[in-house]
Amino acid sequence: MTPPVIKAMSDISVRLTVSPAPHWRSRRTVTKMMQYHLLALLPALLAAFNMYGLPALATAGTAGAVAVLTEILCLKMQDRDINVDNFTALYEGLLFAFLLPATAPWWMVACGAAITIVLGRTVFGGFGTNPVCAPLVAWAFCRVSWPAAMDIDLNLATFAINAPLDQLKHFGIDSLGQFDYTDLFLGRQLGGFGASQIIAVLAGGIFLVATGWVRIFIPAAFLIGVAATASIFWMINPEMYADPLFHLLTGSVMFGAFFLAPDVASCPVGIIPQVLYGLIAGIMVIIIRVYGIYPDGVPFAIMVANILTPLLDRVRPKPFGGR
Repeated sequence: MTPPVIKAMSDISVRLTVSPAPHWRSRRTVTKMMQYHLLALLPALLAAFNMYGLPALATAGTAGAVAVLTEILCLKMQDRDINVDNFTALYEGLLFAFLLPATAPWWMVACGAAITIVLGRTVFGGFGTNPVCAPLVAWAFCRVSWPAAMDIDLNLATFAINAPLDQLKHFGIDSLGQFDYTDLFLGRQLGGFGASQIIAVLAGGIFLVATGWVRIFIPAAFLIGVAATASIFWMINPEMYADPLFHLLTGSVMFGAFFLAPDVASCPVGIIPQVLYGLIAGIMVIIIRVYGIYPDGVPFAIMVANILTPLLDRVRPKPFGGR
């Protein structure tokens, strides 16, 4: 009788067959992931429409359409299959749009959406290979190239309220008395037309965490980093620095925590690296807001953390039994 161990080794050619990952079959697909993420964006889009009207939908529609068309063109130029039905291009075009003022010029919206796909994804090999969150690449390009077109107060000058972060940056903490925290939480503030809808973005983020498409470690660490760093500055001099709740409820902090920082391609994989990644990004938000020239430091802070991802992925616990 042939020993089991020899019998198991008999078909060695099959046992050593190598195939591309992933090897674990499941019902979690890229298409389904994007569908859930798009559904999570819907409350913020509806809230933005309620506040800004048709310009918000026009900006979102332009960015989404241009991103999809650019993806098709890039795939054709590479002689690759057209797979825009996985919604990845549409999703990242909308993420870029959510960071813009509702009345941003259409040409800049279109240009930024195209840059999201070309410079943010295609030059690195396509979806899943980008080292930096693709919409943030386009946002940074537009913010540096056309600062007037990206200026929140300038584009939304017809509204009777002011952008809270702009007021803090240019007029100091004494100017913050005009803002009510309840209004900020409900999204009644000027900012990126989707990113500033705090309660709607938070609802979408909780939905993603509850359904398992986003792990809690990055959002929680990011928000803790923002709150802890803001608390340190506030305790040092409350007459100069805003309190942590103000920082959590303004700008794109919530949007960055749940939608930008957990980008599947540019964030770390392990639990410890994800916690460190979120903390670094959250700390950088306040440092940029306090010392930088830009009122909202979220996009740049997340880009800095993205660059550190390869190093953070090397932080791992010792193997069992290791010294």
